[in-house]
Amino acid sequence: MIDRYDWPGGQEALWRFGPADAPVVMLLLPPFEEANRTRTFAVGLLRALATRGIASILPDLPGQGESLLPTEAANLADWRAAVTALVAASDRPVIGAAIRAGALFDTDADLAGRWHLSPQPGAALVRELGRIARPTGIDRTAPVVEIAGNRIATALLDELDAATPCDAHPRRIVRLGTDPEDADLRIDAAPLWRRAEPGDDPALAEQLADDLFAWSRACVGW
Repeated sequence: MIDRYDWPGGQEALWRFGPADAPVVMLLLPPFEEANRTRTFAVGLLRALATRGIASILPDLPGQGESLLPTEAANLADWRAAVTALVAASDRPVIGAAIRAGALFDTDADLAGRWHLSPQPGAALVRELGRIARPTGIDRTAPVVEIAGNRIATALLDELDAATPCDAHPRRIVRLGTDPEDADLRIDAAPLWRRAEPGDDPALAEQLADDLFAWSRACVGW
């Protein structure tokens, strides 16, 4: 079901899945091109959670997805404020789930727990954007730069450079393949965000849904 939510700067769209009387998983996508590559997979993951009796929401953040705010007007504070407002408006416990740099946006939210898939620090995201912008790289003296079709404020890149995923507990980290960073669970699967085009992996979605279901129940005692 498509719905909307309020935040201090206006309204944004979100998708709702699952029963109306269960704990809620809020899934945050990474920004920019990785959101396009992972959205189909994310929807499959949340539908798999619904079959297990867990509700979920997939919000668009300001300047992302179907937002009416121009991408170049987006900033980290607004993203975090939108997530915080969405969680505060819930009448049920919310478990925060995030893919990659989506883990940068739940810092201030009052969550029952966090589940992060391959969480990425903001500096790593900015480095990857710089590689995409080759051969000229990112002109950090310009107010706005265009990378892979996204017009991004350089002020946002500066904010992301200093941002790190929230490490408040309870927190569970899941990583894929040979990712060497610390993890509570490692699954042998190819990361969709590395593909040249948007894709899906239903088998991986089922595996992750099992883990996120168990984690959500543990966080809320349900």
